[in-house]
Amino acid sequence: MPPQPFTTIAWDDGVVLLDQTKLPDEEVYLRVTTVEDLVAAIQRLSIRGAPAIGVAGGYGVALAARQFPPDRDRTAFLAAVATIRAARPTAVNLALRVDEVLSDVEAGSGPAAEEALKAANDIRAAELASSVGMGERGYYAVLDLCDGGPVTAMTICNTGGLASVERGTALAVIQTLHERGQLAEALALETRPLLQGARLTAWELQRMGAPFRLLVDSAGPFLLHQQMADVVLIGADRIAANGDTANKIGSFALALGARAAGIPFIVVAPESTVDLDTASGPEIEIEDRGVGEVVSVHGMRIAPDDAGAVNPAFDVTPAELISVIVTDRRVVHVHRGEAIDRVSALDPADIE
Repeated sequence: MPPQPFTTIAWDDGVVLLDQTKLPDEEVYLRVTTVEDLVAAIQRLSIRGAPAIGVAGGYGVALAARQFPPDRDRTAFLAAVATIRAARPTAVNLALRVDEVLSDVEAGSGPAAEEALKAANDIRAAELASSVGMGERGYYAVLDLCDGGPVTAMTICNTGGLASVERGTALAVIQTLHERGQLAEALALETRPLLQGARLTAWELQRMGAPFRLLVDSAGPFLLHQQMADVVLIGADRIAANGDTANKIGSFALALGARAAGIPFIVVAPESTVDLDTASGPEIEIEDRGVGEVVSVHGMRIAPDDAGAVNPAFDVTPAELISVIVTDRRVVHVHRGEAIDRVSALDPADIE
């Protein structure tokens, strides 16, 4: 079955988003025309995934320039941009892309909204190309580490087109393996508490026609110990200068399980997720999303009234547990002593 295409984020007189809170039951598109509504959409995860919210942030600057023209009220414009930039703290892409577009607006000679929209469209196009590059480089990295295929790949959260624009990061590698006949099966963790694996990754795998099964999060490390997977592929929301990687909560447990089982653990993320200004994992701010997501599922309470909860959205995997980091422009063999801050990024056209 050929892949069934979908659009995660685009511009059509406003930001058009596929509302991921409605999947897999409904495919609902939102048209967002104000900064306030965009920030709310990012915070409630209608749009999510580091590359995708980076694109959303870029378009948000265009919304801010249209809603608060800086030539009339620069203070209001910059305040609106700041609220977008701070909508989610862990993923570096959001702040990075907002800053990039803001810089282009301030350096441009045309109307601010037009300058911002052009810059945001360029970012969207770059993320499209980036997904292809990550899929390609990751494909060869997997086959190299696994001594060929077909392979069974375990993954967590959602790292496909829903988290990017198309194809994605870690799921782009799985899609490339599938397209080339080198995927035996994908094992997707359900990813509590919001079930991005069960709701979103399963939806994407089904649309691409790839063989897959779901598993509960706590089964992942044990199944790695049982040698049920050949490789673990995860995305990233921020990669520090020393290679420590923030990703969806549960990634650290998979890394520990993979190390104990002798299974390669691969991080796949665009260059925009590499943050050389953050020295190491302890400097990464970890978002806590509060009690409600833990004590309820789809609005139905599953815990006693007044139960408290700790709800970190992300964890940090130390670099020493990572085999390889794949971006759209390079492959860093961490297990061979290579460091993300010392391996040069290659030209995007130079695909291995």
